[in-house]
Amino acid sequence: MKAGPPLAVMTHRLAATPAEFMEAVAVAALVNDVLLLHGQRASARALLAFQGEAGKVERNRLQLAAVCAWLLADAGFLDLHIDHADLLRALVEAPADLAATSAAAKFIADPERREELARVVLARLAYLPAGETPAQATDRLSAISGVQRRALLDASRIAEKRAREIRAALAAKAAQDSADKWTRE
Repeated sequence: MKAGPPLAVMTHRLAATPAEFMEAVAVAALVNDVLLLHGQRASARALLAFQGEAGKVERNRLQLAAVCAWLLADAGFLDLHIDHADLLRALVEAPADLAATSAAAKFIADPERREELARVVLARLAYLPAGETPAQATDRLSAISGVQRRALLDASRIAEKRAREIRAALAAKAAQDSADKWTRE
């Protein structure tokens, strides 16, 4: 993994995200503009991922895509000469992952969510925050990741449900054994 921009620069940029990016309806145009800044072009087909329905979850994902576009328009990212496919993948995958955990506005307003967004985008691009080792970057992302926290909660719910089912089955078996014992005597 290569060194990317400093984390402080990225989180500062996210904190300064213009309000218009939260109201952006032409996210595909923003994505195309970012690709042009990086000296690349997006196909009309690739831009379809940034045109969505009016549903709440989809709107959140598109708002996050707009915020990611704002972040990737920073000079620190422009200097990296990121591959076209990697940029598009990051602009599709990072918002999709993060939209399930928090509202887009939180990724601008909350310092920990800003850090998470910056780290997720960097990770999707196979970059590290400047000055961090791969282990440090991985540990910190794991510590603040809403995606990982949600996965752990889901796994915990599944495990608890399974434990309840096992307890119920054991109780039913014990009751059946007790009933069988009384009917044999």
